[in-house]
Amino acid sequence: MRHGVAAIVLAVMPAPALASAQPAPTPPTIAGAAQSLKPGDYLWAPEVAPHGPLLLIVSLATQRATLYRNGIPIAISTVSTGRPGHRTPTGVFTILQRAVEHYSSLYDDAPMPYMQRLTWGGVALHGGNLPGYPASHGCIRLPHEFARLLYGVTHLGMTVIVTDAAAVPHVAPSDPIAWSEAGVDARGEWHPERAPEGPVSVVISGADRRMAVLRNGTLIGEAPVTIAGPLTGTSVFLLRGDAADPESWVEVRLPAAIGGAVQDLRGRIATVPEFRAAVLSILQPGATVVVTADSLSRSAAEQPLLESDAPAPGK
Repeated sequence: MRHGVAAIVLAVMPAPALASAQPAPTPPTIAGAAQSLKPGDYLWAPEVAPHGPLLLIVSLATQRATLYRNGIPIAISTVSTGRPGHRTPTGVFTILQRAVEHYSSLYDDAPMPYMQRLTWGGVALHGGNLPGYPASHGCIRLPHEFARLLYGVTHLGMTVIVTDAAAVPHVAPSDPIAWSEAGVDARGEWHPERAPEGPVSVVISGADRRMAVLRNGTLIGEAPVTIAGPLTGTSVFLLRGDAADPESWVEVRLPAAIGGAVQDLRGRIATVPEFRAAVLSILQPGATVVVTADSLSRSAAEQPLLESDAPAPGK
């Protein structure tokens, strides 16, 4: 199914229409699917955001890792982190060293395939056994195939956040401070100077009645939207050419397990004219538009994404 971008998400709406918008139900999405995974399971859908910076968030509370590209979740995996007495440290880390074949210098030469080191004290991402609970000496064990796939797209210096929080954001800007948790002005907010260039992702939430624009993984714009009728699941569109040409927009088919939905969105989603024009001005081939029934925000009751604990030596 193909649509022009104006017909999908960038129709013009009068500002007063915002008052009548009501939140829609929230069917499963790629982020919501994380809870249904069994130990050793993972989801991998890189086509949701083909280009942009990567960010990995590991939740100790849920034993899940979520990989974001250009701010969009593209993969979710079960993990096994440090057991009592060998707790995986929380904090913001970068990948310091990588090796396809690696063996532990601390624990009887135990194999650590597709190792990606987070601390010089011994904490790393790697393939390993996942019993369904924290069982490592501090490392973050991943399913073997997921470890291989992850290794194929990551690089030295990539950011990895390890958090105690049970929830992770459905959109993860590379600059968390820029995310407007308090809401957005009725006419939208537009700050292209935050990221002057790079891949663009547009995310529209049915639950929030909100559009977010990320460029190179950084949030550069937010605006309210009106949506006619309910949304189901998640739909993704990829721009192959001119944004004004309907034939340039191709729908990416997502597996049902991550909330892929077949739905006609033509003429159903609208935003204010000024914001529409600003978004159209930066869309280039490779841009993605994600329309989801899910919320983009964490509730105020949830723990903060970034932990204050400094990285500590681990094993």
